[in-house]
Amino acid sequence: MKLALLFSGGKDSTFAGYLAKKYNHEISCLITIASKNKESYMFHTPSINQTKNQAKAMNIPIILLETKGEKEEELKDLEKAIKQAIKKYKIQGVITGAVESVYQSLRIQKICNKLKIECFNPLWQKNQIELLEDLIKNKFGIIITGVAAYPLNEKWLGRKIDKKFIKEIKELNKKYKINPAGEGGEFETLVLNCPLFKNKLNILNKKISGEKNTWNSEVNLK
Repeated sequence: MKLALLFSGGKDSTFAGYLAKKYNHEISCLITIASKNKESYMFHTPSINQTKNQAKAMNIPIILLETKGEKEEELKDLEKAIKQAIKKYKIQGVITGAVESVYQSLRIQKICNKLKIECFNPLWQKNQIELLEDLIKNKFGIIITGVAAYPLNEKWLGRKIDKKFIKEIKELNKKYKINPAGEGGEFETLVLNCPLFKNKLNILNKKISGEKNTWNSEVNLK
């Protein structure tokens, strides 16, 4: 089936695309919504413009649209992008990286129902420690680009998701109830390499901003 991947550049959407391809679906294009609102309810924001470089590494065309990020109104921009993908790439459905967010999954499903296309959520309700372990097992190179929860701080920016990361996040989950996969917005990620990429991406430069337990790293890739 010809599908569009709703793509943020982070671990979940990228892994969902990997699984869809493994199930013999064709990823005809990526859809990225760049929100001007960093507190967007729907869309990932750190280093979002780097999805263009990731798309190039995957050799997959990308539809990149900006949105003001106003609650509910931003869904109209997502619908517009999906309509473009239907017209230009003849997609029959979309892939999402939704794991636990009912807010996101219900709204995407509603758009798909309206447009009479399928909605695939290959990560839905997956055990989150298993998800992290599967990423390592399948050779995903992932870094942290944003944190927003105590006791996380700027020292976590740039960290790789590896066995040491999983061990520490398990401990933080027990002690502070931090979601192991960052599903509560505790942290954001960026994929630098994975089986979908033709070549590994490298960090050209980065700009760090934030305070206390909320930090972001805007990364440029090459």
